Amino acid sequence: MNMIQLLADITPTKIDLEIYGLCLHTADVQAGDVFVALQGKSTHGINYIQQAIDKGCVAVLVDSKDCECSVPSIRINNLKQHLLTLSATCYPQAQQVNIVGITGTNGKTSVAYFISQLLTKLGVENGLIGTLEITNSNATSNNTTPDIFTLYKVLNNYYLKGIKTAILEVSSHGLDQDRVAGLNFNQAIFTNLTQDHLDYHQTLEEYQKTKLKLFKLDSLNCVIINRDDACHKNFLSVSKHTKQITYGLDDFKKIKPIQQGFLCQLEGFVFELSLLGTFNLSNVLAALSSIEQLGFKRTQIIPLLHQLLSPTGRMHKINTGLIWVDYAHTPDALENAITTLQKHYPEHKVRILFGCGGNRDKDKRAQMGNIASTLANSVVLTNDNPRDEDPQAIIDDIMVGIDTHFAPKITLNRRLAIQSAITTLGDDECLLIAGKGGETTQQFEDKILSLDDIQIAAAISAQS
Repeated sequence: MNMIQLLADITPTKIDLEIYGLCLHTADVQAGDVFVALQGKSTHGINYIQQAIDKGCVAVLVDSKDCECSVPSIRINNLKQHLLTLSATCYPQAQQVNIVGITGTNGKTSVAYFISQLLTKLGVENGLIGTLEITNSNATSNNTTPDIFTLYKVLNNYYLKGIKTAILEVSSHGLDQDRVAGLNFNQAIFTNLTQDHLDYHQTLEEYQKTKLKLFKLDSLNCVIINRDDACHKNFLSVSKHTKQITYGLDDFKKIKPIQQGFLCQLEGFVFELSLLGTFNLSNVLAALSSIEQLGFKRTQIIPLLHQLLSPTGRMHKINTGLIWVDYAHTPDALENAITTLQKHYPEHKVRILFGCGGNRDKDKRAQMGNIASTLANSVVLTNDNPRDEDPQAIIDDIMVGIDTHFAPKITLNRRLAIQSAITTLGDDECLLIAGKGGETTQQFEDKILSLDDIQIAAAISAQS
């Protein structure tokens, strides 16, 4: 494609230049790309143009700011409003991919992962885009829902490879910032709604209002709603134009917790699920409903459920001991993770290690402190991703919610905190390492460290 074609529906240009793709971030620039310089949260993309050029960008699109650089630059008023047109023009096959979109505070990754596994077992090649990975693509993303250019590029490549179905985790940020605009969503799945991202949305009402956008799309063939969630009627009410499917734990005829998961009865089938937590039972039902609506019979799907595996960092058991790593970083998720271990290991005490992320919803910190000190037997407070905040100030916010008679151990260095928690763990204790899950880095104001809870816990427990 060349620049004339790319901008045909936006602005006339005589720059007849072959281009490879589009990018918003210098980290994503490849040789032949067009760099689109927009105003970000704290800085303007125009400040990174030289970095983009150094990495091989051949042209720049800018908004109202003047720009002088060594490659052709084109000024486009209201540039941000043209991102969808640019995406659809540069990556014309992206909108041909059928998308299963999953939104909710917790469970998006697990539901997406389960759907992808089931489709693969049923012989349907698919792509998975979300927090942990972008499968069947060499693209990467730091966001649950990638930026619009990355998303369109990945989907376009899927189509060219013959992949016609994609499973996409849809975050509230992704919806609010129109990252998923114009895409062909066939299904929308709602898992649950609890407090998170109020630093961005300000109120739970606004957070919910943003998520509801996914269920109003005209392209939907059906919506799949968790009727066990208190907000489920709000999601049903905005999607009356399409087929509505609900799921709930009462779909199971029998649920019996066992150490490795659950013994379940669903319709005429009795089977074990090697997944911990009733929230995972809910996630499995969401995946089952999705696959059924994609044209498969329950008699084909249910016999496969016992083979499902958890995503990396989601109630991830460290094989050498009673140690789990989980992504729980919201009050609801933290409570679920602790009570899950109590349910499956009733003879054991629960020790929890966690922190809270910097530059994120501060209101949930005290709530999480209260939940930890109320439910767990012992607590270790440590750094999560402090980002631009003072790590001790984050701990102080958590401590506001800690029971006054409870004395948590505080070790800011997360690696040392994990080491101490494991090496002092009693035979009658379980350890939950919460907050970061499968993340492999830790973000501070002035540095990003390599840090993987799973690898650290596995190495330390193997030596203990």
